[in-house]
Amino acid sequence: MICFGHSAQGLPIFSYPFGQEGPEILLMGGVHGDEPEGIYLALGLLNRFLDSFPYHLKITLIPIFNPDGALTAKRTNGNQVDLNRNLPTKNWTEKYDTPRYNPGPSSGSEPENQALIHWLKTHSPKLIMTFHSWNPIINTNGNCQPEAGILAKTLGYKMSDDIGYPTPGSLGEYCGLERNIPTITYEVEKGLPAPEVLKHHIPAVEKALQASQKR
Repeated sequence: MICFGHSAQGLPIFSYPFGQEGPEILLMGGVHGDEPEGIYLALGLLNRFLDSFPYHLKITLIPIFNPDGALTAKRTNGNQVDLNRNLPTKNWTEKYDTPRYNPGPSSGSEPENQALIHWLKTHSPKLIMTFHSWNPIINTNGNCQPEAGILAKTLGYKMSDDIGYPTPGSLGEYCGLERNIPTITYEVEKGLPAPEVLKHHIPAVEKALQASQKR
């Protein structure tokens, strides 16, 4: 376990490294604190990896990227900023319609994202997968079709490079479109109970990771 960084309220963000060789992968849950289904999935993967890690991969797993939001069941961090609208993308904007999508006072202003940007500068991930919850969809940014296709087929989810609305300052924009780091935004069905998340989604991710070994 490694302290990846700290939240706006000073809480530690923990990451867990697995594997010594092979393509590097970043897995993240809890970007939005009101999407517990993604946290269930990330924690389920953590338990699975601690028990057995049969992959030729170097994985960094962050189960709860936004601990402030997770503790309060809010989308935003302790500064009331949406972390997935705060990254310094070319299309970042200070404009927003509702407080849920507050992009912050400036791009990259939040300590959680500053820690993520630092990690990205010192690592070379071949794929990023973030676990959210909303309408079931596997949203792709960049060349992540092999893994996304496996997820979509296994789960019966739609796969698309268009999530249906603008996402300035998002991880998909920052990494997938602007830095050529394939990025999957994995939207688990909202309201799915934790046992169902673990039952159906852990095996799907495991199948996708098997494919990632070929990157």
